[in-house]
Order: sequence, then C-alpha cells, then structure tokens
Amino acid sequence: MYNKTSIVLILICIMTIISQTAFGQVKDYSTTDRKDIPVEYTWKIEDLYATKSDWDADKDATVNLISQVDAKIKTWTSSSKDMLEMLELLNTINLKSARLYGYTSHQAAVDMSNTDYQKMDGELQSIFVNFGAKLAFFNPDVLALGKEKFDSYLKEEPKLAPYKFGVEDVLRSKDHVLPEEKQKIVSLTGLFTGVPSKTSTMLNDVELPPVEVTINGEKVPLNYANYSKYRSDKDPKIRSMVMREFWKHGKKFENSLALLQDGAVKTHLFGAKVRNFDNCLEARLFDDNIPVDVYNQLVTSVKENLTPLHRYLKLKQRLLKLDKYRYEDIYASAVPSVDKTFSLEDSKKFITESLKPLGKEYQDALETAFTNRWMDIYPNKGKESGAYSGGVYGVHPYIKLNYNGKYDAVSTMAHELGHAMHSYLSDKYQPYSTSGYATFIAEIASTFNENMLMLYLLKNETDDMFKLYILDSYLDQVRGTLYRQTLFSDFELAMHKKVEEGNSLTSDWLDKKYLDLTREYYGHDKGVCEVDDYIQVEWSKIPHFYYNFYVFQYSTAIISSMALAELVSNGTEKERDAYLTMLKSGGSDYPVEILKRAGVDMTTKEPYLKAFKRFGDLVTEMEKIMERLNIK
Repeated sequence: MYNKTSIVLILICIMTIISQTAFGQVKDYSTTDRKDIPVEYTWKIEDLYATKSDWDADKDATVNLISQVDAKIKTWTSSSKDMLEMLELLNTINLKSARLYGYTSHQAAVDMSNTDYQKMDGELQSIFVNFGAKLAFFNPDVLALGKEKFDSYLKEEPKLAPYKFGVEDVLRSKDHVLPEEKQKIVSLTGLFTGVPSKTSTMLNDVELPPVEVTINGEKVPLNYANYSKYRSDKDPKIRSMVMREFWKHGKKFENSLALLQDGAVKTHLFGAKVRNFDNCLEARLFDDNIPVDVYNQLVTSVKENLTPLHRYLKLKQRLLKLDKYRYEDIYASAVPSVDKTFSLEDSKKFITESLKPLGKEYQDALETAFTNRWMDIYPNKGKESGAYSGGVYGVHPYIKLNYNGKYDAVSTMAHELGHAMHSYLSDKYQPYSTSGYATFIAEIASTFNENMLMLYLLKNETDDMFKLYILDSYLDQVRGTLYRQTLFSDFELAMHKKVEEGNSLTSDWLDKKYLDLTREYYGHDKGVCEVDDYIQVEWSKIPHFYYNFYVFQYSTAIISSMALAELVSNGTEKERDAYLTMLKSGGSDYPVEILKRAGVDMTTKEPYLKAFKRFGDLVTEMEKIMERLNIK
C-alpha cells in the first residue's frame, strides 16, 4: 500500500523554456549565482529544513524509526492495537522520507553545481531501498489476515479508517502478491532495473559525440539542445538540414540503444510474469485499477479521429506558406511570436481571473502560493531548466519555474499552479495515507488550468494576431500531447507485445514500426505531412519508452481536462464542486472512479469524441481569425 505513489511527488512537465532573456519588467538573473538571487523570488526552502544540520537530524531520526519496524513484524496483525501501531509507524517514516527527499531534490534543482545534494540523495536511496526490502512482509501478512478480520479490527479501532483503502487494495491483489522471501528478492532488483534507462540517458545526453553542422556560416555541434533549438528555425532549409543530419547521425548508434530498449522491456516482462500477470500492460495498469480497455480505447479512438489533426497540419502549411508540409516543419511556429511581455503581476492577474469560476477556496490558495514563496521564479546560474511542481505533505507545494515573461512562461506558471493546487487540496482534505494521487489524474489539474487561461484570453483579448498565436500554441501542445503521446503509446504497446511473443527488439524492427506509425498518424499517405525515412530512428531519443506504459496518461489527462474545462466554464456550481472534489480526493479511490465522479468517464467514448470536436472547433476558430486578418 505504500508503493502506489512515489515518496516525493515530482511531476516533471515537458515544457522546457528556451529563452532566458530579460524583457521589460522581467528580471534577468540567468548569470547570477544562486546565493545572490533576491529572496522574494526564491521558494521558502526553510519551511522544510532551516539548515543542513536539521536535515541530518531528521534523517537519523528516520533511520531510528526504520529500525523499530523489525520488532513489530511478528505480531503486527495480531490485534487492532498492534496493527494501528505498525501502520502509524510506517506512515511517520513515509512522511519523513517525503520531506527529506523534497529538500534534496528541490535544492539540487536550483543549484546543480552543488554536489552536496547529490550525495544527500544517494544516502537516502541507500536507506529507502533497504527499507523497501524490509517491507516484504506487509502484503503477505495482510492477505493472511483477510478482509473479515480486518473489518472486525476497524470496528474495534476507528483510527484504522485512514488505512482502509490501502489494506483493501492489497486484498484485491491477492493473486499477484509474492511470498515474503520472494518479495525481498524482487525488491532488491530495484538496485539495477533502472540501468537501461540511465545508460540511454547518459549516452544520448552526454557521451555520444554530436555531428557538427554549419548554420548561417557558423559551425554548430548538433547536440540535443541545439537540435531542439534549430528544428523550429524560421528558415525551412535550416529546419530540414538540422533534422536530417541529427537523425542520420543518430542512426549510427541505434543498435546499442535497441539493446537497451530491449533490456528495459524485458525487465517489464519479468515484473509482470513474476507477479502472475498475463502481460505487461495488465500488470502496469493493475496497481491503479485502470481497465485495459481504457488504454486500448485511447489508441483506437485517436487513430479513428485523425482528421482534426490533419486539418490543423494543413492550416499550419498555409500559415507557413509551404508548397509541401514535411515532418521537419512540425516544430516551426506557424504564427510569429507576438511581441508581448508579461510581468509577474500580469501573470498573476491572468491566472487568477481565468480560474475565478473555481471559487473562493481555490482563489485563496492561489494567493497564498503567490505571496508565501511557494515558487522559485527566475532562472539563475546553475539552475535546472524547465518547470515542475513537487508537493510535500504537511508543508506546501514547491514550484520551480524559469520565468522569462513570454506567453509560454505564463502558461507554464498556470500549469504548475494546477499541480500545486491539486497537491494542496489533496493534502488539506486527505490523511497522508490517501493523499498521493495517481499519475492517471496528475496531469488533469495542470492542463485544466491551461485550458482556462486560453479561454479567458480568447474572450478578453482584442488583438487578433495574439489570439491566433495563443490558439496555435495551444493546439500545438494538444498535438504533442494527445496525438503524439498516443502514437508513443501505440508504439510502446507493439514493443511489449513483440517481447511477450518471445522475440527481441532489434533496430530494424523498431525503425520500421516507428516509421509506419508516424506516417499513419501524420497522414503521410494522404498527402498531409511527408514523413521521410530518416525519422525512423526517432524512437531512440525518447526516454519515456523506458517508463513502462507511462505516456498514455498524458493523452488521457488532456482529454479529461478539455472535457472538465468545458463543464466548469459552461456549468453551474454543481460541475465546479464536482471538479474540486476530484482535486480533494487524492488517492482515496481508484483514479478512474474519482474522475467519473467529476463528470468524465474514460471507460466510454464520450470524452474522446468531445476532445476531438473541441480540437476541430479551435481549428475553425483559427480559420475565422485568419479570414479577419486576411491571411491567405
């Protein structure tokens, strides 16, 4: 019951902010040492620990608590009193671990040059891997206790109520729980099962030599950062050259990366088989009790509704004034970035106004986030790029930004505040044991906020060109989330089935499957988007393929958030309260059921069809604006 949610909820969002230039009222601390950043622009890390000594003391206290577990193991299910004592002890250990990990991860994110935090994180990993192995007794003992006995304990001891859902979830898992000694062995595989993923990351991000290309007369090493920068260049010749050279060079290393991918998928198969599941997908979805039909329906529904995507791509072709639209044009902005800069006060106003339909409690929490230093706002020297929100129970969420004043930065802030409000409301209304919400609904609150921000600006903005830019930015995000992540999900399912049939993943097979799917999704054979052969190796640079059926949740989340934003915007207090109840529910029930109560049933086709209609309606809105602007 304690491995359903990671010890620290770090929701890494794929929203890297490229530019860190100062504009207008926006501060520029990108070359400033961390210690010199004005405190009002930093998060309040001292709310976790005032000093490193305090962290050390709590770490030692946690180790001491872990040492007390052994003495209770033999008798912990012999009475309601003993059971409560064990559960409260484990609860305390997990609470402390969340705070310990929160401190090291947040500090490391804003000052990557300080290796002390890496060492501290390594200390925690050693402690908690061993702690995880120690807990091998838990599930077998709960199964031996049984539901009838546990129900009698609940009557005797009401304080067991917060643990009811977790215990019943273990009882649901009876056919997949290993005997204690086998579970200890499986738990220890955590020391090395991540090696394929880590090795792939090290190769792709650090060790593989980049190809060198000439751009505007200058030699440029085409590492992934420069590739990401130049693939969206306004010059189509540069875009094409960069993508072609990058992937042709990457193909030289695909055999090694195929071996790593094969090893990762076989690790997933090992985990599924050792726990008595028929296949990897069933094993992955079981923990959150997500029906396999939800995954299959996502893939089927998207493939049956590619027309809105193809309409958008053809519209982008018009805006970019291209005779032929190619895969290398996907990342080019179809609408020139409007020269608007937004101060922090602007962002605060837009976000709070757009989320007014959620009522006073949500608004008050937003105000607290802005005024009580929940956010680390500007880039500084040595700060990690991108953005995330990480909740720490009993403290408050921490939001890392790299704010640069552009519209993307405003949207990113709204996104991360969605995560933060989800964590805040979950922690406020749930005990720690049921506060951690599943990944399946984690991205809903964040993309919901982006939806609401877009709707607010479209309603209140008078500049048609800016409206066009907002719509293009949003639809491109939906393309990258709903359609692209479903393509990835489709590919991931095919990889696992291939291995489940007793085969190995070779570069030839991976190349062909990935190219075929990419051409299908992007309309290659329909003349929508030409996908050249070189893109076949793109799979080798996608780290999420090591995450074991993770990416489908990006797609289901944005589908859900589009439906919920429409319900809240056009509905009554009933729809608003249903959405807020979802945020407050944490992990007190299975995610599909929590989402149903909010008004979205992902076991039916309705949310999918609404999302595709919404996407198509926004493409139509873009077309109307283009007519007003006389864009041919």
